Amino acid sequence: MKKSLIWLLTGVMAITFGALLYFQIMYLENMVKMREAQFSEIVLRCLSSTGAYLEKRETMHFLQEDIAVMESSIMDYNNQASSIWGLSKGPLSNEIIDSISGLISEQSQALGLTGGLEQQIGRPGSIDNIQNRYRNMQQTLRGQYLYQRGLLNEVILSILRDAGNRPPKERADSTIIRDYLNNELQESGLNMPFNFSVTNARGQLIYTTNKFEKESPKNLYTQTLFPNTGTPLKLNVEFPQRNRYIFSSVRFIIPTLIFTVILLIVFLITIIMAFRQKKLSEIKTDFIHNMTHELKTPISTISLASQMLNDSSVRKSEASLNRLAGVISDETKRLQFQVEKVLQMSVFDNSDASVKLSVTDANEVIQNVVDTFKIKVEKFGGSISSNLRARDSFVEVDQMHFTNIIHNLLDNAIKYRDEDRAPNLGVETLNPNEKTLQIRVKDNGIGIKKEDLRRIFDKFYRVPTGNRHDVKGFGLGLAYVKKMVEIFKGSISAESEFGKGSVFIINLPLA
Repeated sequence: MKKSLIWLLTGVMAITFGALLYFQIMYLENMVKMREAQFSEIVLRCLSSTGAYLEKRETMHFLQEDIAVMESSIMDYNNQASSIWGLSKGPLSNEIIDSISGLISEQSQALGLTGGLEQQIGRPGSIDNIQNRYRNMQQTLRGQYLYQRGLLNEVILSILRDAGNRPPKERADSTIIRDYLNNELQESGLNMPFNFSVTNARGQLIYTTNKFEKESPKNLYTQTLFPNTGTPLKLNVEFPQRNRYIFSSVRFIIPTLIFTVILLIVFLITIIMAFRQKKLSEIKTDFIHNMTHELKTPISTISLASQMLNDSSVRKSEASLNRLAGVISDETKRLQFQVEKVLQMSVFDNSDASVKLSVTDANEVIQNVVDTFKIKVEKFGGSISSNLRARDSFVEVDQMHFTNIIHNLLDNAIKYRDEDRAPNLGVETLNPNEKTLQIRVKDNGIGIKKEDLRRIFDKFYRVPTGNRHDVKGFGLGLAYVKKMVEIFKGSISAESEFGKGSVFIINLPLA
């Protein structure tokens, strides 16, 4: 697949996922806002209903007191009149007429009637005359009562103005508020706990429930009580579980949002892995092409040398035989080295392939590799030394791969030598503790920068070498070393100072 097509598909999928995620977030945000507005509307309506209920209760309280006073006055009047009328069924005596005259005078004065008693009932008179006069008086009293009833609104306003003198705890009883507000909330579908407090107009606390947060209440709603009567009060209500209630209605969206994010992450990882695999595939293809060329060269040289050996004139010359033998030996070593590179590639695909662990003397293997490298180091005018002072050097490794580990480290030291000074290499073994063998490979090469030091063991990573083009490789050497050390249950690290050299430290468990 072409890289441009991969980028196109990546862009389309990224835009799709981004739009999907955006719309889900917007939908979730709008749902939360709608639920918050709905919750606030219900709470404010219930608080307003509670405030109106308290005002009705207070109005009823004063009206009941007023009605009780009026009923008591009327009852007294009727009782007095009934007792007078029941004294006699015939002509009234002077004592009865005097009593009726006194009662009528009191009621006339109470109603503001003018004129003397004689003008109302006359004297002397019969019972029929008095009854007619008294009936006229009742009609007058009824008219006065109807007039006062028309002034009921003004009477109620005056009552509400006087209500401010009542104690606040009597006006806003906590039990009544709790029960009524709880019933209103449940009827509106909000069955959840709440705490409340009552304060005066200056914000001074009158009383509060036990769990109400006085300093920094959360999700607080306020309703003014008795705004038109005396000193107004404030009802403050908080809902500790408000957020839980709001998000409970939209919790089904959260899993879809999470799954979308997970799907987006998986998509990004897949794209990254696809690019990496494409890069690895290209590198492997180049590696195979180059390796094929590298293998053909020594094979062709060995084949040519073997053909020359069949020439009788060449066999007669000892110098020619020695020269051809040297060529065959060198090309054989070169071919062996290239085959080992291919073997190293197979390790990354199957770490258990061709790994046969056995107890090996590390000092002996290292000394053999050092002896092999002496000629190569001396070729550049340098030196290599070994300080194998580990008293216990037996480890459980694959001898061939362990040899390749030391060989690769020393080969890198030669490749990345400093052109301005002779290479100086050293290999050291020691026992930092009774269970570990430590191998230290030192060089005085160009060193490694700090930003590259943490990536030198990555597969196919190569440290930039500036304008130098003589260093060949594919970034597999140190990755192979790390892989094999881990298979041997050990660890490897590197210390380096740019321009001065590097030290590679391998720790292996003793057998």
